[in-house]
Amino acid sequence: MLVSTLETAPGHRIVAHLGIAQGSTVRAKHVGRDFMAGLKNIVGGELKGYTELMQEAREEAVNRLTQEARSMGANAVLNLRFVTTSITTGAAEILAYGSAVKVEPV
Repeated sequence: MLVSTLETAPGHRIVAHLGIAQGSTVRAKHVGRDFMAGLKNIVGGELKGYTELMQEAREEAVNRLTQEARSMGANAVLNLRFVTTSITTGAAEILAYGSAVKVEPV
């Protein structure tokens, strides 16, 4: 499955637009990561535990997006975007969405 942030797929022609596909996941902070992040907050620097958590969440959201696009009959998702929303204290939703399309080589 071709997934791109571009509106077009270079070397391909869009033959059908099938609608918007989306995938999301809600993730909560881990107590161990939260404790370490609190310590890191004191001295500064990257919160690697949270960076990993968000990377995993983005990957899962894209996996769910591509599953939905496939079920719609798409072989590509164009104009991929991400949205992050705070659901509750310590939990966030990552939403990936884009245009599910059929493309063919030119």
